[in-house]
Amino acid sequence: MFGVGLTGGIASGKTAVAERFASRGIVVVDADVAAREVVEPGQPALQAIVEAFGAEVLRADGTLDRAALRRHVFGDEVARRTLEAILHPRIREQMHEDALRADGPYVIVAVPLLAEIGGRTAYPWLSRILVVDVPREVQRERLMARDDIDAALAEKMLAAQVDRKTRLAIADDIVVNTGALDALDAQVDALDRRYRALAKPD
Repeated sequence: MFGVGLTGGIASGKTAVAERFASRGIVVVDADVAAREVVEPGQPALQAIVEAFGAEVLRADGTLDRAALRRHVFGDEVARRTLEAILHPRIREQMHEDALRADGPYVIVAVPLLAEIGGRTAYPWLSRILVVDVPREVQRERLMARDDIDAALAEKMLAAQVDRKTRLAIADDIVVNTGALDALDAQVDALDRRYRALAKPD
């Protein structure tokens, strides 16, 4: 398996890049999807969350009440770390299994917070890491427009992530997403050719 980790800061355009790889027939394994799968009823992670935070984090139908869980961990560093210790290893395992099952010359593994959780240390099975990069001021403008929020809240959200320099330090490849979305196509085409070539066994 040739796995390419796809990451980038909030509002950088990761989803648009992932969609372009998918449109070229490449399987995209998404951390957000894996995060939902591991807390489905019957999964060990859901049981561990209930044991840690109580049955009030469940809805009447036995599914996870995400809003109730957020209230539990909001502003509580110990609770947040407890939740991460339950979820992150299982999410990584789920993504690895999904990536191994993926058909195609290579697989895109979309992990929004890859730099925050340790990069290659957390995902040693990734062959390359692709970072979608935009300047912070572009992120802030897009975030304000996308979420209809003010500059102060946008800055808080940006400050919760690692800085641009730290993110770029883990990159093997970079997509610069400062232009129109159409400009992404040429960059993704070039990367698709590169990854297909690299993934071919000698």
